[in-house]
Amino acid sequence: MRAVGAAGRGDEGAGARAAPPLTCCRLSLQVAAMLRLALLVPWAAGLNFTYHHQPEMETFLRGVQAEHPDIAHLYSVGRSVQGRNLWVLVLGRCPTKHRIGIPEFKYIANMHGDETVGRELLLHLIQFLVDKDQQDPVITKLLNNTRIHIMPSMNPDGFEATKIPNCFFSKGRYNMNQKDLNRNFPDVFKSNLVQTQPETEAVMKWIQNETFVLSANLHGGALVASFPFDNSYSDAITTERYSATKDDDVFKYLAKSYASHHATMSRGISCSTPNVETFPDGITNGYSWYPLKGGMQDYNYVWGQCFEITLELSCCKYPPEGKLKQFWNDNRASLIEYIKQVHLGVKGQVFDGSGKPIPNAIVEAEGRQHVCPYKTNKHGEYYLLLLPGKYKINATVPGVPSELKQLDVPDGTANLSAFRLDFTFPDFIQTPKELLCPTEPLYQFSSSTAFRPTLLLLPLTTLLHAVFK
Repeated sequence: MRAVGAAGRGDEGAGARAAPPLTCCRLSLQVAAMLRLALLVPWAAGLNFTYHHQPEMETFLRGVQAEHPDIAHLYSVGRSVQGRNLWVLVLGRCPTKHRIGIPEFKYIANMHGDETVGRELLLHLIQFLVDKDQQDPVITKLLNNTRIHIMPSMNPDGFEATKIPNCFFSKGRYNMNQKDLNRNFPDVFKSNLVQTQPETEAVMKWIQNETFVLSANLHGGALVASFPFDNSYSDAITTERYSATKDDDVFKYLAKSYASHHATMSRGISCSTPNVETFPDGITNGYSWYPLKGGMQDYNYVWGQCFEITLELSCCKYPPEGKLKQFWNDNRASLIEYIKQVHLGVKGQVFDGSGKPIPNAIVEAEGRQHVCPYKTNKHGEYYLLLLPGKYKINATVPGVPSELKQLDVPDGTANLSAFRLDFTFPDFIQTPKELLCPTEPLYQFSSSTAFRPTLLLLPLTTLLHAVFK
């Protein structure tokens, strides 16, 4: 718990470039199958429903990579205060590198070291996905079309420091510098005057180096799916104390997609008052629940171009091992369903007249311009999560008129491929400079007009100047 898109379906639109062929970028399936037989490891008999400390977790993750080298790749994004690796296992048809048109997804758990259910759920999710590949058509297609990054523990030091399981708060919540990692990120509304921790710094760099589209952060201490914003410019933002993003409809849908497939979350029952519906449909706006400064989900959305929600998965933070199997059964369908949502909306590339991709082009839906404009990556790629409906998508590069295209966006989750829409600028001649949003707050408190939010003009003006300079 946090605290107490050419128009056409798929890639077939007019002017759309064909997606790269689906090829294995590491080993042939035949070679991989032979390696599986040769590299049998102890965990192959099955992952137990017990708590796995750092050495055991590493053994499991290394075993998955060894037995499934065709779809699994293990890497570390950095180290904790005490030097433990922040491991990530990525699963997908070509796990070692990004492929154009294949969205990047991530799960992070155990950000608070004493909130342990998510840590074990992600280990079991890994085993479930590798076991079902080539057996279950949905899982196989999901791995074909998605690159899935799984970090079982963002705070391994806190987990190891929690010696006695407890349903309530313990010092293991914090990292070894006694800092709450979910209060340690830059904040879009208020200055967050805290020292950035090694774990936070590693995750921020990870987010900036990948093209993550969708994410979830697994916590414990409640049973609800929470979505941005976690903070606000004022307690009086609305009469309901609700801090909405430009994509509030998408975030509500994402939260409901998890809660509705969970065994009990959609009932919306509070842990403290089990007979009272506290969270309708099992979801809540983060700020509406309670304000939080420096949270990770807001950072992902504003600075990472990644939609993230926070999943509170257990009333008891560190429950007995005997309950882990039930938690897995309650969450398995939701964990899979949520990954599918990375294929919502529209994706594509921006090209110049010679067919060369243009990085740092701004591509956003009209009426959904973000505080930090969403831009193309080094491959000229963009991804916009949108619900099915009519939209106008605007692409902007320096020195030439913007392009605005209207289209009907279908539900891409059915075939696990978002709608593809490419843009071409034949007269483009100057590569945009990389856009770096300032890390100071981008909203400011205003005492006029009923506390309406006001963008800080200086950072935004500086940003747009850098785009067109």
